[in-house]
Amino acid sequence: MAYEAKVIADSVSDAGHRLVTMEVTFPRLVLAEFNTHRVFSRNSASSRAIPVKAQLARVRDDPFVPESWGRNQAGMQAEQEVDEVAGKAAREAWLTARDRAVEQAERLLELKIHKQLANRLLEPFVWHTVIVTATDWSNFFALRANPEAQPEIGRVAELMQQAHRTGSPTTVPDGGWHLPLLQPEEYDGTFEHTEQARQVSAARCARVSYLTHDGRRDLDADLRLYRRLVESGHLSPLEHVATPDTGGARIGNFLGWRQLRKTIPGEDDFGSWSGTALAD
Repeated sequence: MAYEAKVIADSVSDAGHRLVTMEVTFPRLVLAEFNTHRVFSRNSASSRAIPVKAQLARVRDDPFVPESWGRNQAGMQAEQEVDEVAGKAAREAWLTARDRAVEQAERLLELKIHKQLANRLLEPFVWHTVIVTATDWSNFFALRANPEAQPEIGRVAELMQQAHRTGSPTTVPDGGWHLPLLQPEEYDGTFEHTEQARQVSAARCARVSYLTHDGRRDLDADLRLYRRLVESGHLSPLEHVATPDTGGARIGNFLGWRQLRKTIPGEDDFGSWSGTALAD
C-alpha cells in the first residue's frame, strides 16, 4: 500500500452545502492525530477485526517505513534530517523492530491469543485505511497540510486537499441522499431512493473495519450487517449517509446535512434503548 486519498462520494445540496466522503490510506502511527479532528465522521480498518494472518502478511510484504529520518531536537518538529549513514542505519533498525514484532505476533497466534491483542504489536508498521466524511475541511487542511505537521500525516493531508480541490460534486436535491460506495449500476432511478440503498451504503462503509469494503457486493449480506450494526448500537457507519437539511442547520458534526444516524431514535445514548429501535 501507499499514501492515497480518493473521493468516493461528493455531493452538494441545493443550498450549496458540500458533503465529501474520501477513502484515505496513511501510516497507522498517525491515526491518533487524524482522530483529533471532531468534525470528521470516520470508520477505519480495525486491529480487532482483521485476522492476524492477514495483518502479518501485510507487515511482512509491505510494511510502512518512514521516508525521512528527522534529527532529534527540542520541540515537536525535526528541522533537519540525519545524514545518509545514520538514515540507512535507522531504516535497518526500523525493519529489525518489524521483524521482532512479527515474531512475537506469530507467537501469540500460536498461543491462540485473540487478534485484538496480537495485532497491536504490528500497528507501528501497518498502512491504515479510513473512510472519512465531512462538510468542514479547512481547519484540517490548515493544520495538517502544513510543514509543521508530522510528515506522515502531512503527506496524506496534502493528497486529501488536492482531491477535495479537484472534486466535482453532484447536486443532491432535498429528499435525496449522499450514498458512499453505492455502485454506478445501482443508480437505476429507483434503488438509490430507497431505505435499502441507505442501509447498504452504511454497511459498506462499516466493512472498512475488515478491509472488505471494496470486495464482492452482496445486498442481502449488507442488509444483515446494517441490522446488526443498529441492534448493537454501532452507529458510526450511518454517519456517512446523509440527506440535505432544508434549513441548512448544523446537525451533529455536519453543516446543512442530516445523517442517517440521526433518524435512529436515541442514537446518542445506546444505553437508553439497547437496540429496541428495530423491534417489531
